[in-house]
Amino acid sequence: MPALSDVLAALDALWPPERAEQWDAVGTVCGVPDAEVGRVLFAVDPVQEVADEAVKLGADLLVTHHPLYLRGTTTVAASTFKGRVVHTLIKNDIALHVAHTNADRADPGVSDALAGALDLRITGPLVPDPTDPAGRRGLGRVCELDHPVALRDFAERAAARLPATAQGIRVAGDPDRPIRTVAVCGGSGDSLFAEVRAAGVDAYLTADLRHHPASEAQQAAAMSRGGDGLALLDAAHWATEWPWVEQAAAQLDEISDRHGWGLRTHISRTVTDPWTAHAPAAHAPTTAHVPPTTTPGAPR
Repeated sequence: MPALSDVLAALDALWPPERAEQWDAVGTVCGVPDAEVGRVLFAVDPVQEVADEAVKLGADLLVTHHPLYLRGTTTVAASTFKGRVVHTLIKNDIALHVAHTNADRADPGVSDALAGALDLRITGPLVPDPTDPAGRRGLGRVCELDHPVALRDFAERAAARLPATAQGIRVAGDPDRPIRTVAVCGGSGDSLFAEVRAAGVDAYLTADLRHHPASEAQQAAAMSRGGDGLALLDAAHWATEWPWVEQAAAQLDEISDRHGWGLRTHISRTVTDPWTAHAPAAHAPTTAHVPPTTTPGAPR
């Protein structure tokens, strides 16, 4: 079996830490460099449920997309929920390694996995990495469908292909509108609306869309395109990044085979999306008008 330091060197070659955003916290959180690694668990979130899963599995290394300590800390006391994760991992000789925005910008990266899950053909990055002469790295991906489909059908495809969550897929736009080109960004993507408009795509699928950025993006696109606007598909954050877990495990499998390491990789299917239920409106919105209230005693 390889040493942890050997596995971490391979992971850093896949997702170089220097390519992470300056505000990010990537790399190894805990682990003994010369410890042997036989089992590796990949997950999105380093939460207690996932740490317990790693213990039950007998994993030697947990690789997550989201950092455990993004803002820094002054304590790892087990009386805090993040400190409890650290104690659980160290007591059971499990290392923790994080690949976040460095995995977002990689080739292949998080958005490649998202596009693959949706059966989209990638034409290039949404925000190219200027340090990549091949023009393949960067944030998000611009994609094409094999043939146009109605927005409602593309939304149903996304709901079926991505892991099920309480939120499902929220859609903005005419459900019958044909969709030919799509930009995707795993995780929170409403900071990239300028690049999405510049790409001229029919639709944008990402997560964590907020009212004002989404509204302004639609209005701006409608003005510049003569009324067609930009269709939006808002999925759960965790669901848009989970396909990377499968992709990352496959990448380490290939490295293990090449080096004869005999690693066993595992994929966490624990749903760590924080939302647990969804109460749909009694009637789907069909007009731009708010229906009269039915609350007893309320003014009409």
